[in-house]
Amino acid sequence: MIEPRAVLWDLDGTLIDSEEFHWIAWHDTLANRGVSITREQFLSSFGQRNDAIISRWLGAAATPDFITEIANAKEELFRDLIRKNGIPPLPGVATWLRRLREQGWFQAIASSAPRLNVDTVLDALGAAQYFEGIVSAEEVHRGKPDPEVYLTAASRLETPPSRCIVVEDAAAGVDGARRAGMGSIGVSRHGHPLPADIVVQSLDLLAPDAFERLLKGRSGCIRPTQ
Repeated sequence: MIEPRAVLWDLDGTLIDSEEFHWIAWHDTLANRGVSITREQFLSSFGQRNDAIISRWLGAAATPDFITEIANAKEELFRDLIRKNGIPPLPGVATWLRRLREQGWFQAIASSAPRLNVDTVLDALGAAQYFEGIVSAEEVHRGKPDPEVYLTAASRLETPPSRCIVVEDAAAGVDGARRAGMGSIGVSRHGHPLPADIVVQSLDLLAPDAFERLLKGRSGCIRPTQ
């Protein structure tokens, strides 16, 4: 019997380049409430949960109700931008989704994004059929770099962490994969360093057997760390 193996995909910055839509959604939502943020503040928040982002930006003004109000408005605007404009997959994504499925890998989304965002993006990509599982922000208590989202996804796919590979574009996500005891492939589109096992600027630059070789190379040597 062949042991299961799985690829756990981040969403934003990995499957799609959603940076501009997120920036517009954050900027406009906060501006409507008299709050301004810089592009630098926004960029430093990528890959984190909304509650953590808003708390850091608003400080004492970030009451639970205000956090919920801002987060809901921002995400609804983000989804509206996706629906109106569409969004393409990043280079190599479509090929790898098909190839991994043909090679018998399970695949799941493991994202800090709300579930409605995940569903909206997958609908825009026409890619929902490639994923056996989705774990989103509502389903975990702790955001990346905590490994909870990856361990939850692996559990749903009934795949040991040592047989999982995470695809991420953010350092927090890569660190979470390491803490979960999983291999990682980092997508660094702008050339920023990532502490992943393999780092590429684009997934279409990966060798056709990259996932196979990474899993084999790390077999038996990965241990979860909290």
